Amino acid sequence: MTHDKICSTVLKKIVPDEGEKKAMLKLTECIISRIDEVAKELGVDAHGLLVGSVAKGTWISGDRDLDIFIMLPETISEEEMESLGLQIAKKVATKYEERYAEHPYIKAFFKGYAVDMVPCFSVSNPASIKSAVDRTPFHNEYINARIGGLENEARLLKQLMRGIGVYGAELKTMGFSGYLCELLVLKYGSFLNVLQSAKGWRRGIVIEMGNRKDIEHDAPLVVIDPVDPSRNVAAAVSLDKFCMFIDASRTFLKAPDIGFFFPPEVKPMTDNGLADELKQRGMDVFAIVFKAPDVVEDVLYPQLYKALKSIEELLHRNDFRVFHGDVWSNSNSVILLEMEITGLPPIRIHMGPPVESVTHAEKFKAKYTNYNPYIRSGRYVVEMPRKYTDVDALLKSELQTCGLGKHVSEAIENGYRVLKNAQITKIEDKKFRIFLRKYFRT
Repeated sequence: MTHDKICSTVLKKIVPDEGEKKAMLKLTECIISRIDEVAKELGVDAHGLLVGSVAKGTWISGDRDLDIFIMLPETISEEEMESLGLQIAKKVATKYEERYAEHPYIKAFFKGYAVDMVPCFSVSNPASIKSAVDRTPFHNEYINARIGGLENEARLLKQLMRGIGVYGAELKTMGFSGYLCELLVLKYGSFLNVLQSAKGWRRGIVIEMGNRKDIEHDAPLVVIDPVDPSRNVAAAVSLDKFCMFIDASRTFLKAPDIGFFFPPEVKPMTDNGLADELKQRGMDVFAIVFKAPDVVEDVLYPQLYKALKSIEELLHRNDFRVFHGDVWSNSNSVILLEMEITGLPPIRIHMGPPVESVTHAEKFKAKYTNYNPYIRSGRYVVEMPRKYTDVDALLKSELQTCGLGKHVSEAIENGYRVLKNAQITKIEDKKFRIFLRKYFRT
C-alpha cells in the first residue's frame, strides 16, 4: 500500500464520527456550565475552559479523556486558587479522585469519560504565568488559530507515535506530547513532511516556530514554544524515544505499513514463556516487588528510575554486573534487574598504592597487615573476604541504603520481596506480564 492509501485507511479508524463529536461536546458544555453555576453560587469569579486535544479538534476516536480548567483570578494567592478550584470541582463531580501534579486537581468520572478538572490562574498573557498549567490556554489559542485543515495530519502523527510507543510527555513514557505533535505538523505542513524532516534529525536539533530564543540545553530535541520562547516543548523527550521516532520515520517512508499505527496486540507472557526466555538468555533476573505508593505516575516513575539507578550502582560497587534493568508499576511496583554475574568467589582483590608511594605504601601495609600484602604489577594488593557473594543476599541486606526517593523508600520500608527467575511468575498481574513480554522483545 502507498503512504496515501495507508493514511486514508488510518484516518477512517481514528477520526471521531459526528455522533462521537456531539456526545463529547454535550458533556463538555454540561460540565463547563455546571462549573460556572457553582462558581456563581460560591461568589467566586471563575469559569470553566476546555483545553487539550478535544478543544483543538485533534483528538483520536475512542479517547474519552477531557481536560477542563477552572480559571480563577490572577490576583488571588496560589493557596486560594487551589482551594477554590478544588471546592468548585468537587461540587461539580459526583465521582472523583483528588490527585496532585504541580498542584492538586480532580480526576472526575462522568458516564464513561475521565475528566481532569484543573485549577488555573486566568492570566492576561504568557509572561504573567504563575504555574506551568497557566500556559495551556495560550497553547490552545495558538493551535486553534493555525490548525484549521491540518487536524487529521496531527491525528496521524499522534497515532503513529502511539503505535511505536513514543507518545506522551508523562515521565513514565518520556515521549512526545500532543501539543508537540501539533506544533510539528504546523511547522512542516503535513504528517508525511514531519517524517521527511525527522528521518534526518540529529541529537541537539533546534526547531523554531517563527521565533528565536537561544536556549542552553543538552536535550536531544529542542522545539521552542511559540507561547513562551524560553521553554523547550520537547524537554520531556528522552534520547531513546527521540531515536525511536527517527528510526520509525525512516522505515515507514521506505516501507509503509499500517502496523506502525496499529501494532499487533502484545500478549501477556506465560509461565512457560518466561522459563523458555530465561533458559535462552542464560542470565538471572531479579524482581524487587513492593506495594505501589499512592502517588500519580509523574511523581512515582522518576523515583522508580532513581531507585533503579541507585541499585545498579550498589551492585556494581560489589562487583556484580547488570545487563539491563527496568521498572513497572500498577497495584504493585517492580524494579527488574537482569544480571550478567550473580555469584562471586568468597575473596576479592583490593588494590593498594604503587610501591614508589612511600608514605601511602606504609599506611596501606600497616592497615592491611593481617591480609599479607603482596606486590602485583608494581602495586601493593591484598586478598580480602567478600561481604556478599550473591545478588540475592546483597539486595535483601543493603537495598534500603540506596537512594530510592521518598515515596518508594517508604513503600519498601513497609515490606518488599526479592523474586528470582521462575519466582517472578508469582506476579500474576496481566499488565506486568505484558510489560515482561515487551522487556524481552518477544
